[in-house]
Amino acid sequence: MKSIIALVLLISSAISFVPAHAQSKKIVLVAGKPSHPPRMHEFNAGVQLLAKCLADVPDVDVEFVLNGWPEDEAVFAEADAVVFFMDGGGKHEIVKEDGRRLKQIDQWVKRGVGLGFMHYGVEVLADQAGNEMKRWIGGHYEHQFSCNPMWEPAFTSFPEHPVTRGVEPFEIKDEWYFNMRFMADIEGNRPSQQAGVEFVPILVAVPSVDVRDGPYVYPKGPYDHIQANEGRAEAMMWTVQRGDGGRGFGFTGGHFHDNWGNDNFRKVVLNALLWIAKADVPEGGVESSVTAEDLDANLDPKPARR
Repeated sequence: MKSIIALVLLISSAISFVPAHAQSKKIVLVAGKPSHPPRMHEFNAGVQLLAKCLADVPDVDVEFVLNGWPEDEAVFAEADAVVFFMDGGGKHEIVKEDGRRLKQIDQWVKRGVGLGFMHYGVEVLADQAGNEMKRWIGGHYEHQFSCNPMWEPAFTSFPEHPVTRGVEPFEIKDEWYFNMRFMADIEGNRPSQQAGVEFVPILVAVPSVDVRDGPYVYPKGPYDHIQANEGRAEAMMWTVQRGDGGRGFGFTGGHFHDNWGNDNFRKVVLNALLWIAKADVPEGGVESSVTAEDLDANLDPKPARR
């Protein structure tokens, strides 16, 4: 009897010392400040919608930050993944404070934290954060090397990868950036191993001649080097498994808020959020539904477009 009691106490003691965090994965979604006309770049509404879609996924806790980098950075404590959906370029939230934020994110990466960057958030200036982005997620948008046309690619086939589970072929109009500045100057349209990093393109399509000829959103182009790659497939979403075991993804869509209403567009991103946090991705992918009311919720107050 004493041995049974001792065993029970031992088990109870072991359970009590397992931190609550070990039971679930924590994902932090960081939304940028409002920009662009209504229903475009709806970062605040977008992260809240994605959080709602993941609310019933077991063993996953999602927190979101609105309107840019949080004043209270405690939200990042114990995060398994952090995703940035925001404006980028020279004023990207991650490059502010004279590089302090970049160094902080680098520390997360060294601990194996997953990172994701979406839409304009994939753009940084090469001399500010280009090397970091290539190390963290495999690549970034580079001004006038990459381009940003409005177009409707057809995603017809997908690699075997947890991020593509349950995703069916789809077409959708968005400001799909392409010709990213990828690590080791790879084209990025096929899987690659580079210095211990496993790179896998997830959403790949071939832009037409008209798409390559522009106009792009800004600058209007066309760029000779974009036109010269006529017929080449381009990656608009990709993943990396870093040598340290950490994971990352880049997703260039997300300009139009209402695209979250497309089941496949939404699913591939939801799957990616789980994957970079090292949470289990269901065999059929993350199931969720979005109503018109959901899409109208939490939109930023913006002046109507004239």
